[in-house]
Amino acid sequence: MTPTPERRIGLGLATGLVAGNIIGSGVFLLPATLGAIGSVSVFGWIFGTLAAFATTAVFAQLGRIASTPEGLVGYAGAGLGRLAGFAIAVFYWMGAWVGTVAMAVAIAGYFAVFVPALAAPIPLALTAVAALWILTGVNILGARAATRLSSLTLVAGLLPILSVAIAGWAVFDPKVFAASWNVSGQSDFGAVKTSMISVFWAFTGFESAAVATAVVRDPERNVARATYAGTALAAVVYIAASTALMGMAPARELAASTAPFALAVGKVLGPAAALVVAACALAKTCGTCCGWILVSAESARAGANVHLFPGRFAAHGGRLPVRILLVMAAVMSAAVLATVSPSLGKQFGVLINVSTVWVIIPYAVCCVALWRLAGRLSPAARLASRVAAVLALAFNGLLLATSDAPTVWLTAALALAIAILWFAVARRAGKAVLTVASG
Repeated sequence: MTPTPERRIGLGLATGLVAGNIIGSGVFLLPATLGAIGSVSVFGWIFGTLAAFATTAVFAQLGRIASTPEGLVGYAGAGLGRLAGFAIAVFYWMGAWVGTVAMAVAIAGYFAVFVPALAAPIPLALTAVAALWILTGVNILGARAATRLSSLTLVAGLLPILSVAIAGWAVFDPKVFAASWNVSGQSDFGAVKTSMISVFWAFTGFESAAVATAVVRDPERNVARATYAGTALAAVVYIAASTALMGMAPARELAASTAPFALAVGKVLGPAAALVVAACALAKTCGTCCGWILVSAESARAGANVHLFPGRFAAHGGRLPVRILLVMAAVMSAAVLATVSPSLGKQFGVLINVSTVWVIIPYAVCCVALWRLAGRLSPAARLASRVAAVLALAFNGLLLATSDAPTVWLTAALALAIAILWFAVARRAGKAVLTVASG
């Protein structure tokens, strides 16, 4: 069952969900990870923007020609069969909740600005766990509550970011930017390559409207429009703010901070301004985390609705089953405790690298699905869709090629587990319902 029309979200909230899920912990805590690389990572931002828009075009086209309440799972299943749908469901769900764990870690880091005693690894981890359970409670209230929180906190989060993106250039110090150019110990090319996966993490979320298709009103139009608008807003904000930030504080100081954005602003405007920025960052990251809990749960629901995940996860009466949210909160809490690190930036970096790779794989599969599904279109539309699919697949392939060895091995292990689960359980789970409307 899908939500009734009055319970679905329109273009405004869908755009807010996309932009809100993109603009969050990436812009507020990612400088702590990129600080270990240097300001040369600006080229990583450029590549990430191009990759994001190329992949955005794929989801915009899929939303038009293969609209389905099951989102990514439905796209992959319709174009490539149930095995692809199952693989996408597992990879995306795993990647989404690992990314949500990273956001909870970011929440803890900015909360520690107000309560310094929480800056130690274990208190930070417990704070992140508490944040996960509180925001899970918001999602239990329903999709509208979660998307409203995400959209409202977007406004709060944009205030300090836009201030830095505009006013930050007035205090931008080229000497600071140049001195921090490359502190990674690698060549410039190697440093940019290292930054690419982390940077692309900041753009993951542009598929949020597609994943949550079941709760979007008039998805054939609004999914594509919300995806383009949300991604464009995020790209402008990221490039302007992150570049200015690297000229406001040395890279090594950003790398050592639990709240790098507040650190940079505090250097220029003083401690009071740093606290205001930290409060806005905390609010925005909470909203982003809340939105991602919704997206993660929706991906599990989509898998259950097509008999690829346990039936207990299927939707009833148009609402997400509370059991999905509770199971996810428990699993994510365990992941927070399992990845505790002396450095917040290091813990965040490990989580986002794994999450990004596991989300990129579904992106790549959807590119292939678009190629096949485009066969039903007119010659001109078919050509445009297939060009978009090839371009996005190339970008995502390049990103996967930059993965570190531990992430590659972990991904291979997950792929093996998916294959075993498929042949042991999922393919016998019931009749497929991976169907799409005619384009």
